[in-house]
Amino acid sequence: MMPTRRLVIAAALAAPAIAQAQGFPDRPVRLLVPYPPGGNVDFTARLIGPALSASLGQPVVVDNRAGAGGIVGTEAVARARPDGALVLLGSSGPLSLFPVAMPSLPFDPLRDFAPIGIAYRVPIVLMVGREVPARTLAEFVALAKATPGGLSAGTAGIGSGAHLAIEMFNAGTGAGIVHVPYRGTGPAQSDLIAGTIPLIFDQLSSALPLHADGRGRILGIASAARSPLLPDVPTLREAGLVEPELTTTLGLLAPAGTPEPIIGRWRDALVAAMGDAAVRERLLSLGADIPPAADIAPARYAAVIREEMETNRRAVQLGNIRLE
Repeated sequence: MMPTRRLVIAAALAAPAIAQAQGFPDRPVRLLVPYPPGGNVDFTARLIGPALSASLGQPVVVDNRAGAGGIVGTEAVARARPDGALVLLGSSGPLSLFPVAMPSLPFDPLRDFAPIGIAYRVPIVLMVGREVPARTLAEFVALAKATPGGLSAGTAGIGSGAHLAIEMFNAGTGAGIVHVPYRGTGPAQSDLIAGTIPLIFDQLSSALPLHADGRGRILGIASAARSPLLPDVPTLREAGLVEPELTTTLGLLAPAGTPEPIIGRWRDALVAAMGDAAVRERLLSLGADIPPAADIAPARYAAVIREEMETNRRAVQLGNIRLE
């Protein structure tokens, strides 16, 4: 009987610890941004942070840990304790591009994370400068084909979503556009405005201001449907130029092994944040595609990461892209 009594006592002593481990943290929690302050991911974290805090009942502290294109901060969450105190605001680069374009990574996005849900997605667009005579996507394709290798496109850098868009665009049209990588979106936009380069591939959110004031023209959008902000701009897929969507996805992920009740608590908070009127209005004005509440779910986010990895794998192969 003694071993049985010991087991009962041990179980009784362990029960509070297990319950506490599976309960939500009773202290401030951190939302890790794997990039420096000021960028798109950081902006999003600070926008949704107060709404997340209101739902979670705990302060949400934005934690910027930049380095290696997002790898440093992403790995930090992969190695963190799975107790809900630290989650990642993840983006497509480290989660679905680097795994297929780099020889090795210190984490596996499908093994080391527990997806919580998608916040929103932003498509890539093709934007031309004021000096480019093409006024439509069809005219631009004709111009590019008439001057093989004569048009260059700026992007935020090698291996960016925009770089992949160029490779897919070239494969679908035979346009022969030459990739010009920059150290970020800002310098590429500056050269577009100055007329140094004729076009850029960029995220819709950052290209919209240039389109609005006439410093550039968006001719095509790499999404499944036209943007309500640009109803006259066709999708690349609609025009038969690019098969898949090419978007940047932002979402929340916890370390693998995080208990389901904690994942559920974060997921409910994210649904509430994305349903907040002020948050929605700001993001929609930037061209964000916010999923319905039913699609803000772990299984859906995991499926999107897999889908993006396959899309990126094809683009990497087409462009013979290899990141170090």
